[in-house]
Amino acid sequence: MTKTHPSQPARVRFAPSPTGLTHLGSARTALYNFLIAQQTGGSFILRIEDTDQKRYDPNAEADLTNSLKWLGLDWDEGPGVAGPHAPYHQSQRMGIYRQHAEDLVSAGKAFYCFCTPQQLEQDRKQQQERKEQPHYAGRCRELPLAEARARVAAGETHVIRFKAPKEGSITVVDRLRGEITVENRNIDDRVLLKSDGHALYHLAAMVDDHLMGITHVFRGEEWLPSLPLHAHIYEAFGWPQPEWVHLSVFLKPSGKGKMSKRDTEQMRLSGQSIFVKDLAAMGYLPEAVLNWIALMGWSYDDRTEFFALADLVEKFDIDKLNPSPSAIDFKKLDHFNGLHIRALSVEDLATRLLPYFAAAGYQVSVEQLLPIVPLIQTRMTTLDEAPELAGFFFKEEVSAQADTLIGQGLDVAQSAAAMRRAIEIIQGLAEFNTASLEEPMRAAAEELGLKAGQFFGMLRNAVTAQQVSPPLFESMELVGRETVLTRLRAAVEKLES
Repeated sequence: MTKTHPSQPARVRFAPSPTGLTHLGSARTALYNFLIAQQTGGSFILRIEDTDQKRYDPNAEADLTNSLKWLGLDWDEGPGVAGPHAPYHQSQRMGIYRQHAEDLVSAGKAFYCFCTPQQLEQDRKQQQERKEQPHYAGRCRELPLAEARARVAAGETHVIRFKAPKEGSITVVDRLRGEITVENRNIDDRVLLKSDGHALYHLAAMVDDHLMGITHVFRGEEWLPSLPLHAHIYEAFGWPQPEWVHLSVFLKPSGKGKMSKRDTEQMRLSGQSIFVKDLAAMGYLPEAVLNWIALMGWSYDDRTEFFALADLVEKFDIDKLNPSPSAIDFKKLDHFNGLHIRALSVEDLATRLLPYFAAAGYQVSVEQLLPIVPLIQTRMTTLDEAPELAGFFFKEEVSAQADTLIGQGLDVAQSAAAMRRAIEIIQGLAEFNTASLEEPMRAAAEELGLKAGQFFGMLRNAVTAQQVSPPLFESMELVGRETVLTRLRAAVEKLES
């Protein structure tokens, strides 16, 4: 299959704003960046776009880095990893943005704007009355530079705006959608530098992407309307543009409409979540989450669905990205999680289950889990199900509900007699293991006039106190003869009382 991988090492960046928990959309953007960097022997850069100090959340940044590490998306340059373009927090690069904004002013590509909020609001109201799209009215656009600089020197409050061309049109290329042509008169004179000296995304991201040598910009399609402006900013500086790749949006699980904050909160209440931190706590594997989000916007072919991270690095192709929206399908996530759980080695899975057993109050070791994992590995959808499936192995005693000990279609006396027969068989076995248990127990069911399912169901409930458990005889072998006998005797006592 022909691939269109870049021949040169790609330099890509994941540049989130730390204003909330890391969600699936951010994780997918990070993944695609990581894949193209790995594939081309390039660099994956983490840059923190924290210029909006009002919305900045220090906990969000910790959640972000923890989420990337959990997913296995390690960055080559960025916070905590030295690189040639430090600092990697935009809040620490304000002098760089100020200088570049001033350079544009000197070149006649930007201008100082002294309009007050009241003036701007008045202009906006008048535009709305005329049924015009709100835009900057151009009050300061043609101020002589010497006059504007004198007002700045005198301490007058100002911003720096981009001087967007008003004649002709601009054509930009999005890798997924092709050429996009926009009339320049429809492009606003957007603010590049605020009155407090903080740069806006339109300046900061363009400057950083150029200075950091970014070759591909992966971002959400909500940035498409800003693409012509960003292309003009690149042209104003005389810089070559990166490859623009605007990714598809995620829709609600129903497929109707984009995810909202309210939808997200309702999901969390119902036991589903789009936040990486929550998915980890809910027992999903990072491998499964990556597999799932990779296929929400990209496909290899119409058959292959199981991908480890190494497979994605090998097979990912920008030209197979799909700009169509993708509905978030949690059933698919469960499906992939089951596949990836079954693909783990027994020791790896045992290690990953430890924190879930600890959270459920079981102090167990990997060694104790090793013989149990093969019995539950094919029965699990998420890791947090393991203590519920296998907790009975680690309890001193279990207590089944009396009604679950009564065989289907039997009365109490018949059920107690069947349990006593199982006890006799177990006491008489030379060896106590799966192979030695199954045949005499099947014979006992026949002798008692019971179906195997009736008899085995009663035994399962007595030994595990669970109606769903790993295979019965393998479980009995691991629980051990004496404990099994103790639990069966307790079941008989419960029935007879």
